[in-house]
Amino acid sequence: MSSGTPSVLFVCVHNAGRSQMAAGFLRHLAGERIEVRSAGSMPAEEINPVAVAAMAEVGVDITAEQPKVLTTEAVQDSDVVITMGCGDACPFFPGKRYEDWKLEDPAGQGIEAVRPIRDEIRKRIEDLVESLR
Repeated sequence: MSSGTPSVLFVCVHNAGRSQMAAGFLRHLAGERIEVRSAGSMPAEEINPVAVAAMAEVGVDITAEQPKVLTTEAVQDSDVVITMGCGDACPFFPGKRYEDWKLEDPAGQGIEAVRPIRDEIRKRIEDLVESLR
């Protein structure tokens, strides 16, 4: 870990669902203690509205977020890189902590299907926050 605030980057292909929900939870649960980034190898036009709705149900507002393109700099600047099925799109740098979270893709799913994905992400984020203390 670098000195100061640890930083976490969440990556999924479209940066519209899973990575945005994860970033939303981490901001919500860790506040200023952890720097949060998210990006996608092929970012979508907008965030998945069902992901936004599922997060709103638990009091986390991600409406202002925009999908962003994954850059090498974003990976270099992060202590922890968490991929969500983006495969080989993520550049690898030695000395970083990498995790791959196998999560269902909420794209095209209704809210009933997205809620369990959201809840699984929250559980993983809570564990992550504990591990970064």
